[in-house]
Amino acid sequence: QERNSIIGDNYRWPHVIPYVLEDSLEMNAKGLILKAFEQYRLKTCIDFKPWSGEKNYISVFKGSGCWSSVGNMQMGLQQLSIGANCDRIGTIQHEFLHALGFWHEQSRSDRDDYVTIVWDRIQSGKEHNFNKYDDKTSDFLNVPYDYNSVMHYSKTAFRNGTEPTIITNIPDFMDVIGQRMDFSEYDLQKLNRLYNCTSSLSFMDTCSFELENICGMIQSSDDNSDWQRLSQVPAGPDTDHTNMGECKDSGYFMHFNTSAGREGNTAFLESRILYPKRGFQCLQFYLYNSGNEDDQLNVWVREYTAASPNGTLRFIKEIKGSPETYWQLHHVSLNVTRKFRVVFQGVRGSGLSNGGLSIDDINLSETQCPHHVWHIRNFTHLLNTSPAGRDGIIYSPPFYSSKGYAFQVSLYVNGTTDNPFNLGIYLSLISGANDDHLQWPCSWQQGTMILLDQHPDIRQQMSNQRSVTTDPTRLSESSSHYTWDRPDKVGSEATFPNGTKYMRGPGVGTSAFLTHERLRSRDFIKEDGVYILLTMEGITTQPEDPEVPAFCSDNPCENDGVCVMVNREPVCRCPAGDDWWYMGEKCERKGSTQENTVIAVSSTITVFVVMLIVTITTAVCLKKKYKKGGENKESLTLEE
Repeated sequence: QERNSIIGDNYRWPHVIPYVLEDSLEMNAKGLILKAFEQYRLKTCIDFKPWSGEKNYISVFKGSGCWSSVGNMQMGLQQLSIGANCDRIGTIQHEFLHALGFWHEQSRSDRDDYVTIVWDRIQSGKEHNFNKYDDKTSDFLNVPYDYNSVMHYSKTAFRNGTEPTIITNIPDFMDVIGQRMDFSEYDLQKLNRLYNCTSSLSFMDTCSFELENICGMIQSSDDNSDWQRLSQVPAGPDTDHTNMGECKDSGYFMHFNTSAGREGNTAFLESRILYPKRGFQCLQFYLYNSGNEDDQLNVWVREYTAASPNGTLRFIKEIKGSPETYWQLHHVSLNVTRKFRVVFQGVRGSGLSNGGLSIDDINLSETQCPHHVWHIRNFTHLLNTSPAGRDGIIYSPPFYSSKGYAFQVSLYVNGTTDNPFNLGIYLSLISGANDDHLQWPCSWQQGTMILLDQHPDIRQQMSNQRSVTTDPTRLSESSSHYTWDRPDKVGSEATFPNGTKYMRGPGVGTSAFLTHERLRSRDFIKEDGVYILLTMEGITTQPEDPEVPAFCSDNPCENDGVCVMVNREPVCRCPAGDDWWYMGEKCERKGSTQENTVIAVSSTITVFVVMLIVTITTAVCLKKKYKKGGENKESLTLEE
């Protein structure tokens, strides 16, 4: 049954949802599920924790396709399938939105105002997927119809030929419906309304300096210069990064002027006070250097403790570089555990400057920073001139994973010959400095490639990403060699732009990374450049709780109890209902509300009878005592 959001509080999950990742899941899917959880934490108040015996939990497994029940079915173990080819973060977000209580967007009661269903083009037996339901059985939470929803079918869903099954009443949205990049703005509105979210778990701050209060940031009185809120600087930048000059009477950034003053002059710009929860943060911002290569931007944190009520500065990172004529993206990893401020310190260098340092579009979240950034400039020219196929490939610089493996990303700007007008993206291992000391084939390292949506607010970004995982048993399609073996064994010779030769292993990825229509629909291209964020690391499937119970090899529990290992000992988790439960070491005894009532009443009567007997006995004894005391008053004494 396909509706929008299910009505009834009994279908809601708690804000922290227990889950189990079953062994049947592909490793790439396991890593992506954890990344999807991070998106929920960043943009909503919904959290996930490994199951530790709670009554209801989600069991994620590799079934036939991608599917989920809708809402909390109150059935204990509730299955959610991430099957073959479902390992995309948008698909995983989609299925967990089903579990949280949402049906598909095109099943809303008002859908005929926005889309037309062409019934005779639908595969036989699949018509029920296009049913709509009235507003007595589903609730769209007073949010407008959303062509951009991650819960909307594409125009080709369940088609029996080549013609679309869904036609948008506004033609411009035909190629918009069906996106699986990320939550849309309206997806988040509905989810946050349904679960009464007033803030996000891992989001901390964002600032594009559009308001005069500069997001509560403050200037220091201990420096000899100030940051200025400007919309342009003669030496650059000409515009801010947020709006790129497209909006009249808006578009501001903060600028530290290094064309005046003396060498060593400094200016501090400090965020409002922030309160961390997780102990790790990622600071993201854009920097424009129109000054001198000796000018520098230092990032500090000011940490507050009982011993330091005014805060103590701790240095994090220095950023220097040659002046450029464009905004550059930077990430800085923090590891703050107490209340703090982020501090930007501009320092004037010794060289001649005509401009200075400018910062814009700051985001701070309790997430992990990407390991590497690939900035591709003049991207519109590449789109207009690159041929489809191998002649249109551009290659990233070499990067190294956290384990020391060298890798490279190849981007088909205009798609493959079989799939033109799409971005295609592939990851390859390449020969590197550490190859003699590494394990081969490379085992279970997950490479994630993210095309960044450069929206100024990280919560509203709809970036597009794909991940591939190095399965050491995977064989190359064209040979009997392992795909992820040492590149000088399974790769082919290639040459860097500087003429250095190296070996590039087979590429693994997708020819349908992103259509050109979607590429132009968001802020993927900004200032005629795109950013691809890259991370390659080992997959840890249970990072939140290292003491998650494991299932027992044999189940001694009775009455459908579940056996888990706790401190290496088998423990039965007994089933329970609203008015009944099982108990005992093996769940062998059943209890109920009725039994508890009988026991409570019996206990009350017994206590009453005992107290009555004690009271009567005490009264008789006191009477005898005081009667004897009246006969011999001289023998009475006061006892404490």
